[in-house]
Amino acid sequence: MRTYFITLKTQLKLSKMPEPKPFERLPQSIQPKHYDITLQPNLTKCIFKGWQTIDLEVKEPTAKVQLNTLDLTLSEVKLTLESGETITPLSTDISVPNETVSFTFDQTLPKGPAQLSMNFEGELNDKMKGFYRSNYTSVSGEERYTAVTQFEATDARRCFPCWDEPAHKATFNITLIVPKDRVALSNMPEVSSKPYEGDETLQVVKFAKSPLMSTYLVAVVVGEYDYVEDTSSDGVKVRVYTPVGKSDQGSFALEVATKVLPYYKDYFQIAYPLPKIDLIAIADFSVGAMENWGLVTYRETCLLVDPHNTSASQKQWIALVVGHELAHQWFGNLVTMEWWTHLWLNEGYASFVEFLCVDHLFPEYDIWTQFVTDTYICALGLDSLKNSHPIEVPVGHPSEVDEIFDDISYSKGASVIRMLHQYLGDKDFRLGMHNYLTQHSYANTFTEDLWAALGKASKKPVGKVMRTWTKQTGFPMITVASHQDGDNRVLTLTQQRFLADGSSGDSSQWMVPLSFSTSKDPSKTVMELILDAESTHVTLDGVTPGIWVKVNPGTIGYYRTRYPPELLEQFIPAIRSKTLPPLDRLGLLDDLFAMVQAGHTSTVEVLKLLEAFMDEDNYTVWSEIHHCIAKLNQLISNTDYHPLFAAFVRRLFSKIGDKLGWEAKAGESHLHTLLRELVLTQRGLYGDKEVVEEAKRRLDRHISGAATLPADLRSPVYKTVVALNDHKTYDQMVKLYRAADLHEEKDRISRSLGATKDPNLIQRVLEFAMSDDVRNQDTVFVIISVAMTCPGRSAAWAFFKAHHQQLVDRYEGGYLIARLVKYITENFASEEMATEVESFFSEKQIPGTDRTSQQSLETIRLNTAWLKRDKEAIKKYLQTCAEKSN
Repeated sequence: MRTYFITLKTQLKLSKMPEPKPFERLPQSIQPKHYDITLQPNLTKCIFKGWQTIDLEVKEPTAKVQLNTLDLTLSEVKLTLESGETITPLSTDISVPNETVSFTFDQTLPKGPAQLSMNFEGELNDKMKGFYRSNYTSVSGEERYTAVTQFEATDARRCFPCWDEPAHKATFNITLIVPKDRVALSNMPEVSSKPYEGDETLQVVKFAKSPLMSTYLVAVVVGEYDYVEDTSSDGVKVRVYTPVGKSDQGSFALEVATKVLPYYKDYFQIAYPLPKIDLIAIADFSVGAMENWGLVTYRETCLLVDPHNTSASQKQWIALVVGHELAHQWFGNLVTMEWWTHLWLNEGYASFVEFLCVDHLFPEYDIWTQFVTDTYICALGLDSLKNSHPIEVPVGHPSEVDEIFDDISYSKGASVIRMLHQYLGDKDFRLGMHNYLTQHSYANTFTEDLWAALGKASKKPVGKVMRTWTKQTGFPMITVASHQDGDNRVLTLTQQRFLADGSSGDSSQWMVPLSFSTSKDPSKTVMELILDAESTHVTLDGVTPGIWVKVNPGTIGYYRTRYPPELLEQFIPAIRSKTLPPLDRLGLLDDLFAMVQAGHTSTVEVLKLLEAFMDEDNYTVWSEIHHCIAKLNQLISNTDYHPLFAAFVRRLFSKIGDKLGWEAKAGESHLHTLLRELVLTQRGLYGDKEVVEEAKRRLDRHISGAATLPADLRSPVYKTVVALNDHKTYDQMVKLYRAADLHEEKDRISRSLGATKDPNLIQRVLEFAMSDDVRNQDTVFVIISVAMTCPGRSAAWAFFKAHHQQLVDRYEGGYLIARLVKYITENFASEEMATEVESFFSEKQIPGTDRTSQQSLETIRLNTAWLKRDKEAIKKYLQTCAEKSN
């Protein structure tokens, strides 16, 4: 194989990020100590009222009390001083932009304790934030509502006025006045329940006092639920709450949770600090799950397992999500970041630890190999943009917080912690974690506190190394040069920032943990060192000509590696024979693909490398191949030779497809099940005639009731047949959707509808996404599914432009809107579309999408440059491949 370098780089236009909104944190002059809160939701009128008393500590004399509130009506505000004197505010000033209320008194409050009390009222909104309503159909067929909370990041203030910042920790007593036939839950165990005076249909439920915690972790759920229960080996009562009549669907999550708690207790050497933990499935939920202390809320698809209808991939996902949220009970809840700038301390760490625990519970998942494709590579993709951001990103106004719940905070955070874990070794890493959690229990921390604990445990310069990874944007590309010195190999290794446009970037440097393996023993690391300068030389003794050297074995270091053509050529036989380990096979492919996108290498070279994987049998390597194919497909869909590419993909997947077939083999592995689903989906969507015909046959039998499709085959079958653009099939799929009782099945069907390329059907799918048939939490993902094809992309963008205000009103900004903007825009590949997208977002100013829209603009222009650079070479290569196969 021969690679060549393009020295003329296309410089991309970089849009300027909007200026941060003016913002000041709450004054430190007053600290809340304890909240005594009573809430009374009305599940018919969808409103709530509440009253609370807050114990305060006045730290500095002041005449003003400022706290957060939003969308609440306040009354009966009074403040009681330590002397017993009660005073009322002289004025009350509510700032909607700042989401605060300021009470000004006619006297200066002295230092010392005080009590602030008030009543408040609000709406159980339909925005999936704050205290909101979630609709469901009861066993009797009646539409009813659950009242549920979702407070992270800054929405506790929508439920009760509070000091809604992570560092203002306090204890909480929660009381709920609710219908007596409803389940009432909060963070702590129930301590009493009695009838409500004056209304025998209501009950008053009191919960135990919580430990010190941040407001975003307070939780309340009121609704109709069944549950399954067990006690973990370390004595914690665990319940999984499910919709009525579906308690059996909570059994898998219960099994995982009861095993995870003692695993984490052993790993951290700290017991779970609450007497119970509840995991509950919520019908309408904006994110996947939320780690509220003692009451973890989940989307139904992230918690419930139906043995007959849940796919292997979904079951694996549920195990990871449960592991992630329970990790937060220590890392995030017991010890909390001081401010949202340090969000990654919560999310990056939990995203790493979830893999630790799932690997412990389910070694057959080979989950650490999957980490690279699911987490590490996602992070590198976003982090190669000029519009990326550091792991520690300055955050001010609440509207900025949602945008950092992204692949940098989660996936890059997890990836650099994985690299750090390897650098320190498990023993020192665990000791450092234990010391960190012990020293800062029930308190707040900065990133530096974690580095200090790990550095002390390992006696390594953790802070010095890791600051280079968390405080600056991006990551390095390690360029390798090589020559022989007798029987020894001398490598010259040079670092520079890797940028997706191929430009040289800035002068950023990292302290990079480097490691090496050779073909003598591909599973063994032969040398490790820290690259702390721009360049260094390394001598590997006994590495004679013909022996390959792999940088970054295991794909653990968070960087790209750029090999010269002659070194890359040496890996091809090891890829074909699979003597190169799976993580290294996929790492090589992903690094080369990144070089292609950046213009360092021709796309033809990656197409040639893909053909070396024809005999591949590892699921995760095929996942990476699929990742590359999907990116190429989005690019080539903008050309007139896409059929040539489809033929290339069919040939690539044919051998593994024929080997796997349609039917599960007796005793086959979990990973083979995942691989079959992946391969059938690709063969079907790229038009393999045999797969298409078999998919049609199986769907007909499934719809008629003659033979139910196994859960693992449904997604590939649905997408394959929908892609045939048949109106009758579309109607049948919508009918299946409406009849489905499991939310996972509804997701599978609705997200397959976007596979159609028929203009009329595309419009029907988009209208369906906004209809009452689809829950608000799912609308975004149905629209995204449409945007994954070339005709669908343009239609989804036009639809978004026409309905953006309706979508903004529905979600009030936030995570879902940002995700939608990313996926409906980033796959365009022309300057014309870049200009159109840029103009739209500069005019509309959609909340919570500033950073995302800039990243999409950069990606569109990258695609434009890539297509212009390689369009003809790709076409010529695909034509040659087609001629050879005929």
